[in-house]
Amino acid sequence: MTSPVALIDADLTLRSFFDAWEFYRMPALTGAAAGGLLGVLGVYVVLRRLVFLSAAVSQAAGLGVALAFLLQVQLGLSASVASPTLGAAIFTIAVTFLVASDRGGGTLRRDSLLGFAYLVGAAGMLAVAKHIRQELHDISSLLFGSAVAVLPDDFHVVVWMTAVLLVVHLLGWRGFGAVSFDKAGAKVRGMPVRLLEIVLFVTLALAISVATRVIGALPTFAFSVLPAMAAVRVSPNVQVSLVVAGLVGAATGFAGYLAAYMWRLPVGTSQTLIASGVVVVVEVAWWITRLARRGSTRATA
Repeated sequence: MTSPVALIDADLTLRSFFDAWEFYRMPALTGAAAGGLLGVLGVYVVLRRLVFLSAAVSQAAGLGVALAFLLQVQLGLSASVASPTLGAAIFTIAVTFLVASDRGGGTLRRDSLLGFAYLVGAAGMLAVAKHIRQELHDISSLLFGSAVAVLPDDFHVVVWMTAVLLVVHLLGWRGFGAVSFDKAGAKVRGMPVRLLEIVLFVTLALAISVATRVIGALPTFAFSVLPAMAAVRVSPNVQVSLVVAGLVGAATGFAGYLAAYMWRLPVGTSQTLIASGVVVVVEVAWWITRLARRGSTRATA
């Protein structure tokens, strides 16, 4: 009888991971940085009920990257001209502003636009992939975040983008919160509502486009939703939610890479599962706490 395949390779341990830290440092920290940034921005996505925006934008970014690869292959353009990062940014910003500028259509109109963008992005990315077979590994990484290594340039872009956008949101969190949850009050107080909304959507678009290019569409969508879901459930206010979501996103980004190393999983899949597990644990704990409080209230009544 043959023995079952071990889920964990005996040679793949925490010690072996950190012994080779110099090799794994950049991809692990890239996941942590992207997870932390998207976790913070995800609070606005979740509380404003724009969850599908993140999915649609990440697919649009993927299409932009795939088209950049196609231009390189078919027209022989250099990566500096047909830049995948630039392609992702263009498509991401286009979809974001398409949705943000449609202020009179209501929720149904917005959801329809997001559904259209998601389907075009997903189908377009797969269609383009058929014509660039030599780049299929890059497309697979783009879809599922299966890349084990991260280029130094990509690592530095993610780190600098994370630092800059977190500073922007640290300085402007009151304004972003006001236009997100009390727009009428923000107008009464004379706040530049339209400008704040534009900055908020631009930062979200940039974060998603760069993250999709570097770590893939699946983990990007996961990081922009799941950490915020957990944080909102356990936090007393928006400010605390932003901090908790950032910490959860960073932790799951790093832990997901580590789990992928030890369990031999695609990185993006592992990161998504870890973040999903956090949400499940938080939800179960929240319900248990709620039931316990109900029981104690009835006992004292």
